[in-house]
Amino acid sequence: MPRAVSEKLAALIEAFAQLPGVGPKTAEKYAFYILKAEPLEALELARAITDVKESMKVCSTCFALADRDPCSICSDPKRDHSLLCVVEQPKDVWTIERAETYNGLYHVLMGRIAPLEGVGAEDLTLKELVARVKGALVREVIVATNPDAEGDITASCIKDRLATSGARVTRLARGIPTGATLEHASRQMLADALDGRRET
Repeated sequence: MPRAVSEKLAALIEAFAQLPGVGPKTAEKYAFYILKAEPLEALELARAITDVKESMKVCSTCFALADRDPCSICSDPKRDHSLLCVVEQPKDVWTIERAETYNGLYHVLMGRIAPLEGVGAEDLTLKELVARVKGALVREVIVATNPDAEGDITASCIKDRLATSGARVTRLARGIPTGATLEHASRQMLADALDGRRET
């Protein structure tokens, strides 16, 4: 960092550089944009960041991020409560909701089984998933783990654990290419994958 740059500006650039996919030049661009922005615009950005950090919590039912507990999806009587979509991370809920084709509930695993990373089934919310399916009138569980080796292992584990639940267990169709993540799937890819889901 040039010596002439103020410590506060350097700290802002460094903060932006911590964001995923943001390199030094992009971090500088963001910092100088904030400096040139109207004070109200900069304050609104700061307020939005503070508000989301202070208000967001994990839903005790589905483990999605929400500003209330239970979340607005779990407490919505218009959603299909007999349909449960299982995803790896809270951001996957946001991704599927963007497609506007799914009207059931969710269950977030908070990860996936990854033996090489030391993550086992006991590290996920699988126990809570089994309890939800057995304790409610769930007719179908859609496993929406990512289509990669770890996602496949996790999906297989879910199928085994729900074998005696009476619920149908399906998997997203391969409208999402193998190795891709839900985060980078287009709206149409997600819609096709949901419509073409199959038995696991």
